[in-house]
Amino acid sequence: MNDHDLQRRLAAEFIGTAFLLATVVGSGIMGETLSGGNVAIALLGNTIPTGAILVVLILVFGPISGAHFNPAVTLAFLIRREISGAHAAIYVVVQIVAALLGVYVAHVMFGEPAFTPSLHARTGVGQWTGEFVATFGLVAAILGCLRFRPDAVPYAVGLFITAGYWFTSSTSFANPAVTIARSVTDTFAGIRPEDAPLFIAAQLVAAVVATLVFAWFAAGDGDRSKSE
Repeated sequence: MNDHDLQRRLAAEFIGTAFLLATVVGSGIMGETLSGGNVAIALLGNTIPTGAILVVLILVFGPISGAHFNPAVTLAFLIRREISGAHAAIYVVVQIVAALLGVYVAHVMFGEPAFTPSLHARTGVGQWTGEFVATFGLVAAILGCLRFRPDAVPYAVGLFITAGYWFTSSTSFANPAVTIARSVTDTFAGIRPEDAPLFIAAQLVAAVVATLVFAWFAAGDGDRSKSE
């Protein structure tokens, strides 16, 4: 049980999510600026800071709010009955607002307009499959580590997203709040607003499936104990 009150948990979610988006968008702008047109270098410049900041943010804010920073993760914990429906709804609202603030801060730092709809097309079965795989893997990393190595969650999440940037076709958004926020940045990290809804649908379905799979795994622990 978390000993922090709701106000402090929401503040942790807000600060953490805002930092996450400032990192995603800011490192994308910096990577593209310094890459000399080499998209692989730009993506690498986007990947490393994102994976690194996730480790830091989860270490800092995990003990306070659980460090969801992600409506798909909040949905997983709602299904597990580790957060109430009312608190989950507030978490999601805070995550989305904070994500938008993070984009705004990144734009201010790099002299970009406050909010600009992205023109970066990300659509098609391959991209949607990539988001399903990315979100399933992210939730699996969290739930799997919570069962056996809870201290490893920050590193597992950071490493999975680092890998996901490169092995998934979508570059691993794996987060509805991130997807919404990235739809209003016409920079390297952007996604067209019209492409966001199906990304979000794939993410939410994947979160549900991953949660059910790990509930099934956990049920097997009881069967094993009975047979011993």
